[in-house]
Amino acid sequence: MAGVYKLEITESEEKLKEMPGKQKTASDKERVQVLYLLKSKQAATVQAAAQLIGRNRSTVQEWLRGYRENGIAGILSHKPRVGRKPKIPTWAQQALDKQLQQEEGFNSYGKIRRWLKEKLGIESTYKNVHGLVHYRMRARPKVARPYSASQKQAQADDYKKTLCTSPYIILNNPHRRYYCFK
Repeated sequence: MAGVYKLEITESEEKLKEMPGKQKTASDKERVQVLYLLKSKQAATVQAAAQLIGRNRSTVQEWLRGYRENGIAGILSHKPRVGRKPKIPTWAQQALDKQLQQEEGFNSYGKIRRWLKEKLGIESTYKNVHGLVHYRMRARPKVARPYSASQKQAQADDYKKTLCTSPYIILNNPHRRYYCFK
């Protein structure tokens, strides 16, 4: 008969009722809640249990397959989420972060691209380098640039000296790092 599940839930109803409160993630709470719904007969089928918690039937069946194979540990285990590999590897990002903290630094994102290619052998587009440095590492060029023909060069040099006394300056936002690029 379709929709009838063949699953022997060994835990007691009381234990299953207490378990969602002990789980750390919402996904784990949902998984235990499915077992409770089936054990307490609040849901007669897997599809009914899936509708009650707002998940797809195939997702709930996958959870129950894990329970059949390994018990509670099986239903609470998650597949590792892999995701896309970064275009600039993690080890190169760490090397770049160390280089950004050096006193000499970089003048532009183009120079960062050249450094990655020459020193680390990683060829990347300007867009990828800019996205990594600006958005992920929260660093940006902070060198004074003359904005007027009447501006005194000595005044701009003094600004550069006072700006870059430390490897990086932290302003009001603690989550942003402003590196000095030279």
